[in-house]
Amino acid sequence: MTSPETAPKAPAATSRGASRVLRAQHFLHERPWVSPLALLVLSIAVFTLLNPAFAQPRAISLLLQQTAVVAALAVGQTLIILTGGIDLSVGAAAILGCMSSALLASQHGLPAPAAITVGILIGALCGLLNGALVSRLKLPPFIVTLGTLSVFTALTLMLTGGSTVQGRDMPDAMTAAGTRVPFLGLDLNLGIIVVGLVYLAVGLALGFTAWGRRVYAVGDAPEAARLAGISVGRVLLSVYIVAGVIYGIAAWVLIGRAGAASPNGIVDANLASITAVVIGGTSLFGGRGGVIGTVLGALIVQSFAIGLTLAGLDDEYRVLAVGALVIAAVAADQWIRKVRT
Repeated sequence: MTSPETAPKAPAATSRGASRVLRAQHFLHERPWVSPLALLVLSIAVFTLLNPAFAQPRAISLLLQQTAVVAALAVGQTLIILTGGIDLSVGAAAILGCMSSALLASQHGLPAPAAITVGILIGALCGLLNGALVSRLKLPPFIVTLGTLSVFTALTLMLTGGSTVQGRDMPDAMTAAGTRVPFLGLDLNLGIIVVGLVYLAVGLALGFTAWGRRVYAVGDAPEAARLAGISVGRVLLSVYIVAGVIYGIAAWVLIGRAGAASPNGIVDANLASITAVVIGGTSLFGGRGGVIGTVLGALIVQSFAIGLTLAGLDDEYRVLAVGALVIAAVAADQWIRKVRT
């Protein structure tokens, strides 16, 4: 009597290999900050080997100072990308708030606290406009913010005529974000501390509040979130407003960092903020990521700028390296997204 034929079993080694890959995908899906942390540590090690000056307090202080403004803008960008959107007006909104507060303080005698508050409110209004167009009119975030990028830029030029407001023409509190704060041998400034507090507040809100859970739910599956009783429109509107407030805070940090307010104060802010978010492990499709990865991403981008300069390489190598990192990060995100929790 012959026994029926059976299909050959897959080799045990192949099965174990597939299992390890699946576990790695699950691990990175649950902890998107692990990859940027490993990359940052590797970058620091490599650049220190190329030039030991990279690990000196002076270079570390410069790294943190130059990262602060982009990191602040990137945390607002993170919130929007978590919902599946994108903000191309981030730099223009920050500059509009920056120049408005500087002009009010320097030319109209408005006290610094009031002028700073106005700058933050203008950022919030920019976010409100973007959020209303996206959440109420159901317009694509890419198109909306591409349009408001031009609107905010034009308003800034109309207000300033393209001129710069010098720090000496403003009250000292307007540039207080640049105040030196020595810490553990590092030459930090008040702006870095403010940005750190912003990250802490947003991180706690995302991780430990109902609002944060709704943000992730809307980004992961908006229709499912709607069926679960979440007001997707309200969540989107609130995210854009909060992001706008953060842009306004970044405007004040920028004034302190530069010691002046210039319509050209942030170069490539949109690309820089998106790059930091993507390299930091936040998915461009929404629903996965967070601010820990974003600050690591911002530090990675700036570490390449400083590290390659200390290594004697021209700036085009930094642009090339960052571009390659962005492509690799998006490819990794696609791979990780194959796993659904």
